[in-house]
Amino acid sequence: MSEYNFVQNRPKDKKMNETILDELKKKIQKEKILSCLIFKDNSLIFEYYKNNKVSGSVQTINSCTKSIISALIGTLVDSGLIKSVHMPITEFFGDIINKQTDERLKKITIYHLLTMTPGFDWPEFGEWNCFAPMVYSNDIIKFKLERPIIANPGQAMNYNSGCSHLLSAIIQKLTGMSAHNYAKENLFKQIGISNSIWHDRQGISLGADGLRITSYDMLKFGNLYLNNGCLNGKQIILSKWINQSTTALFKTYDNIGYYADHWWVSSFNNSGLEINYYFALGYGGQYIIVVPRFDLVVIFTSRMYNNSLRPMYYFKEFILKAIEM
Repeated sequence: MSEYNFVQNRPKDKKMNETILDELKKKIQKEKILSCLIFKDNSLIFEYYKNNKVSGSVQTINSCTKSIISALIGTLVDSGLIKSVHMPITEFFGDIINKQTDERLKKITIYHLLTMTPGFDWPEFGEWNCFAPMVYSNDIIKFKLERPIIANPGQAMNYNSGCSHLLSAIIQKLTGMSAHNYAKENLFKQIGISNSIWHDRQGISLGADGLRITSYDMLKFGNLYLNNGCLNGKQIILSKWINQSTTALFKTYDNIGYYADHWWVSSFNNSGLEINYYFALGYGGQYIIVVPRFDLVVIFTSRMYNNSLRPMYYFKEFILKAIEM
């Protein structure tokens, strides 16, 4: 574990059951889970790696990348480069959009991309089987924007990795830097992430799933959100953006929950009290889970490509039950 100061003067008022955590370790050792970190009340209380190589290596976080993109958009709102998330995306892609006949294209905004509600026909969780073929296109942006629209923008959420890539392109257009380089200067450096790889296509950082960072660096990002965007007295991301971007907006899939601004949101019942939490979810079982009420951040990296939701089961059945009230 690298040296890093997470302390934000939060009270240590809750404990976790060590017996249940031991049982968790026994269970995940039998799975294709590469790492599991539990950070609670200012302490890293559980740290599991499949082997020594995993602990220091960058991990493929897949669609957890999307939540990083959301954070970067938040910094652009803070800086004024994005005047409003309700800006129409014709301001960035007018050369393609203005050639289309469906007028609804001109109504799509950054907000619709963040919430995955632009209305495109995009069967990523259907016939495409969790894979968007846009990556094979000679022009990913054009591929995305030329898909048929089958619902009015803002009507309903439909999982759409193309939205995330458009957001990455918007970051690049506004800053003159790739999303990766912008992140390194305006987010990663501030929270201590020094080792990152972000794959690109056609000169644009893959906004959907291109980022690789270590498990511990995933924890740093989750902790930043737990602290409402503040670290060591410095506001890295506006707390208003954190609250807005992690507030449930659209009901999605029964086995996952609601969608916000490139974050998933759900809840669980604890002694009659409904506890909200939000999380980044990547294909194969990559997770950044934040539970503000319990001062808790949980990280999973995995290779469970046949069951991406399996780590969430361990979160609910072991980690939540290990919390001693």
